[in-house]
Amino acid sequence: MLLSNLDLLATAPGGVARLRELILTLAVQGKLVPQDPADEPASVLLQKIRAEKDRLIAEGKSKRDKPLAAMAEEEKPFALQQGWEWVRLGQMTEIKGGKRLPAGHTFTDGKTPHAYIQVTNMKAGTIATEHLKYLKPETHAAIRNYTISDADLYITIAGTIGQVGEVPSECHLMNLTENAAKIVFRFLNKRWLREVLNSSICQSQFAEKTVQQAQPKLALHRIADSLIPLPPLAEQSRIVTRVEELMRLCDALEAKGQLEAAQHAQLVSTLLGALTASTTPEELADHWQRVAQHFDLLLDRPAAIDALEQTLLQLAVRGLLVPQDPQDEPASVLLQRIRAEKDRLIAAGQIKRDKPLPPITDEEKPFELPVGWEWVRFGEYFFELCTGPFGSVIHKEDYVEDGIPLINPSHMIGGRISHDPSVSVSQEMSKQLGAYRLTVGDVVLARRGEVGRYALVTEAEDGWLCGTGSFFVKLQESCNREFFGLVLEDPDLRRHLQGESVGSTMVNLNQRILLETPMALPPLAEQSCIVTRVTALRRLCADLRQRLAERQSVQARLAEALVANNAQTSTQQEDECHAA
Repeated sequence: MLLSNLDLLATAPGGVARLRELILTLAVQGKLVPQDPADEPASVLLQKIRAEKDRLIAEGKSKRDKPLAAMAEEEKPFALQQGWEWVRLGQMTEIKGGKRLPAGHTFTDGKTPHAYIQVTNMKAGTIATEHLKYLKPETHAAIRNYTISDADLYITIAGTIGQVGEVPSECHLMNLTENAAKIVFRFLNKRWLREVLNSSICQSQFAEKTVQQAQPKLALHRIADSLIPLPPLAEQSRIVTRVEELMRLCDALEAKGQLEAAQHAQLVSTLLGALTASTTPEELADHWQRVAQHFDLLLDRPAAIDALEQTLLQLAVRGLLVPQDPQDEPASVLLQRIRAEKDRLIAAGQIKRDKPLPPITDEEKPFELPVGWEWVRFGEYFFELCTGPFGSVIHKEDYVEDGIPLINPSHMIGGRISHDPSVSVSQEMSKQLGAYRLTVGDVVLARRGEVGRYALVTEAEDGWLCGTGSFFVKLQESCNREFFGLVLEDPDLRRHLQGESVGSTMVNLNQRILLETPMALPPLAEQSCIVTRVTALRRLCADLRQRLAERQSVQARLAEALVANNAQTSTQQEDECHAA
């Protein structure tokens, strides 16, 4: 049944991961390969392990292990195959902890024979040797008894719990961190032991035994106490061979899915890119027809819908989403009104005189404008651009609960303000910050972090304060703030702002750069039409996402049911065989 439904498992969200988990579950239950009555039973294997442990203890090469709790029937989660035994991990292995480095140690500048393994070096069940650190001889001498060899397995026991792997054979001996333990064993198939430790049967026990402190911690004696199903040694080898075959199949399914995802992304990029490259409505209509022919294929994953929405924004601010009306008052008239009102406010002393901005060059104009549109710099469109207070003006200790809110970039979500009551100041403090007071119609912008993030100030936020890391701009009353928001969301404009930004650890947008950014300005009436059209199309995108999520949910449930049904069918078949 699984083999006949691999396409469903490969494309369902998390389908391949569920398939891998099922393979391990069936493996440790003895349901992947048939049992051979001629195999030496696991009980004999246990006797050999016990005898070897006793010999090493007698020779002083190993410490006597602490007694393990007796095994109750209710602890055993399922019936075992013929020849198998339930054991505690400590019965057939030794669990030994790593060692914390001595105080005041330093690593050597070059490579030495003494590599030190940290949890961060443990990747995909092995050791990422390119980022290893190496110990000086004197440091190694202090922890020489805490090494791990390529014959052992490791298990992480602090922070990240239960990650199991092995040291590459070329490394042989390495010093082990105190946040991991080594599992020493004899007579067992290492690959089989690794698979059973990675299975949900063991991982669920490790999770239950983990103590939540400053960081999660799994004690060594709790690992040793974990319950393990032990097959005959010959069957362990057959199980490993079968698991490896099936895991290669899972690898192929994942690779196929990744390849298809890359091809799909390329197709989406090509077709949507043709839309944004359109220079006339007629050319756009031709390109859109080609997209429409592949609509179901294109929009079958969330990333494609996101790309479509970004494309719609790009078309909107280029004047390709709605037709132009020759009767509309041109944008040049709007700019004249903005300039006249700005001059009046300057003369009245209400705002400062703005510094002259350079004319927009042809190189700065990325596309031809529709009739009635104008190129304008942001600084010519704003009445005023204000910077929020710097960190030296206000500190976290100035915050009070439910005071006058401060609006930081993290509060600007989807063009609206989402306030955190804990980020506010007292009435007295707000008076000192009066220069940063927001009024209805202002637009707040992110000065750091996600450049282009913005929010519109409504009546609900009137009197709130612009916070650190933010700008706020004042526009003429008749300006369409929703359209200005679309401009700020345009991916090309955001790339422009990010490319021009300064700063390394965090993007910081310079005020001058923002003022000089070019903007394609449509007539005021057309701005309103564009906003209405984008709003309607965004609702359609939201509906597409909802439908896709529902479809993926159904697909995931089908995959989950398929995996569960295979496990159940296997158990039923086994029960029928035992009954016969």
